[in-house]
Amino acid sequence: MLKLAIVFGTRPEAIKMAPLVKACQGVAQWETRVIITGQHREMVDQVLEIFSLKADYDLNIMSHGQTLNDIARRTLGGMAGIFREWRPDLVLVHGDTSTAFAAALASFHERIPVGHVEAGLRTPSVQNPFPEEANRRLIDVLATWYFAPTERAAQNLLREGVDPERIFVTGNTVIDAVLSVVEEGYQFTTPELQRLDFSRPTIVVTAHRRENWGEPLVGICQALLEISARSSAQILVAMHKNPDIQAVMKGLLGSDPKITLVDAPGYKEFANLLARCTLLLTDSGGLQEEAPALHKPVLVMREVTERPEALEAGTVRLVGSRPESIVQAVLELLSDGELYERMSSAPNPYGDGTAAQRICAILQEKYK
Repeated sequence: MLKLAIVFGTRPEAIKMAPLVKACQGVAQWETRVIITGQHREMVDQVLEIFSLKADYDLNIMSHGQTLNDIARRTLGGMAGIFREWRPDLVLVHGDTSTAFAAALASFHERIPVGHVEAGLRTPSVQNPFPEEANRRLIDVLATWYFAPTERAAQNLLREGVDPERIFVTGNTVIDAVLSVVEEGYQFTTPELQRLDFSRPTIVVTAHRRENWGEPLVGICQALLEISARSSAQILVAMHKNPDIQAVMKGLLGSDPKITLVDAPGYKEFANLLARCTLLLTDSGGLQEEAPALHKPVLVMREVTERPEALEAGTVRLVGSRPESIVQAVLELLSDGELYERMSSAPNPYGDGTAAQRICAILQEKYK
């Protein structure tokens, strides 16, 4: 019997790991346990409820004003405590969070093999995005198995000297997740979303990355005000829970009647919002994969992306965080029907919604 631990701590990790938890729990011969760190407390709990998942262990590490070192320290200590009680044969972590890196390091210290889901993403600089780029590179130093979402990600790993026998191209589990929760005729429960008029152009905005904190976030808000003034679009800003981010957004955008500010909706609510909007303006990583699966153009408010496949496919454009660049890109997409059609109809390079089943089948082969 394989004893398998699946670890996550943030909302994006929970979303992307949920289909894999379901698939692995369906293997009767395995003992699959879920470990959550609680790096994002409320947002992870929402995802667990949506996918009907329960945590076997909850480290509950989140604290007000937590630093990256706090997250790493508490996760290392919590994982060590679990391993004293229950020792898995394999630990699966996801992506590039501090939870994922600390859990991988704790497993490595105990000589427990690590499987990295969404392995091999890279940008040119270890400092950008911070700290995600360093986290994913460090996990790939420690891992035993590598589940790369695309062929390009697999090639990144090969260039770094990873044994090709340990790399598997699977697609991205986020496509499995988003396709499972979008419903035709879905009824929103959030009052602000109920009031949206989807017969009008609708721009959904998210901004939360550390690289955009401070002056870049102010610039993003200034761009939204100009877009509001120069177009007929309604703008829905899904605000991160971080109170500093919310303070900036509320202070600059709160009085514009065409801009709606709302706390980040639950996953199912947000996925169905994406399915109905016109375009997405974001600095998120995972949304660069999800929105194209729903045929929505994505404008990314970053200077680089670790998802170049989306750029090449034409589903995503980098626009940076300077107000003039954001405004120009949004207005062009709203006015140029041919460009909009090209971006919204481009094939999604991140898979067909069966990545979790592929990963599960690979593990069944390796641990039979």
